[in-house]
Amino acid sequence: MLSKRIIPCLDVRNGKLTKGIKFKGNVDIGDPVEAAREYYKQGADEIVFYDITASSDGRDIMIDVVRRVAETIFIPFSVGGGIRTVEDMRRVILAGAEKISINSEAVQNPPLIAEGARAFGSQCIVLGMDVKTVAPSAKTPSGYEMVIHGGRKFTGIDALWWAKEAENLGAGEICLNSIDADGTQEGYEIDLTHLISTNVRIPVIASGGAGKPEHLLDVLTRGRADAALIASMVHYRTYTIKDIKSYLDGQGVKMRMIW
Repeated sequence: MLSKRIIPCLDVRNGKLTKGIKFKGNVDIGDPVEAAREYYKQGADEIVFYDITASSDGRDIMIDVVRRVAETIFIPFSVGGGIRTVEDMRRVILAGAEKISINSEAVQNPPLIAEGARAFGSQCIVLGMDVKTVAPSAKTPSGYEMVIHGGRKFTGIDALWWAKEAENLGAGEICLNSIDADGTQEGYEIDLTHLISTNVRIPVIASGGAGKPEHLLDVLTRGRADAALIASMVHYRTYTIKDIKSYLDGQGVKMRMIW
């Protein structure tokens, strides 16, 4: 049995660590490089970095910040935001990232997934999915719709269909974010996570809603997620990663313990 992973998420806007609720009302809360260093020391399994306005602003990712984070940590590092071409992926990997997360551009240009997988291997390609609960319809029979450009643009694409399609195109992992739960600290969207996790063969990272260790236990067991993304609960120093892992380990969830 593989260990479950705990992955702090660094949402970055204009070079600053930022946090919002349901993709709105973001406030700057610190330096992403310092945060990455601290979470690495605490025992994070990976770090995820999102330049959250690169796609909506139509600009390139802040490669200098990516490089500075990569120089600070020695664990897998995934980067997303503003990645539109294989050459963009190459620049991010050369800056020190192990994985590339593509979201809006993948929806608008699905062949990019296959192109990236051929160039760098499926293990490097993470499909970011920002998902909103909607009324089930002919277009969205699962009741979950893909939303792009930082939660600004509804696509009419069913989330379950897209997860399967992206896997077939070569995505090696899915980072599944519930917009409804994002930043609320009230728990992950378990039904959504379970739906996607049990219908694809690739690992699924649950994202959106973590507020206490019990929420991670729920999504890693009932939700069947392979990993859990966290933000507010560590950004605001309510918990350390050691606190979270110690709790999960005590509940029988296999963890990578480094202390």
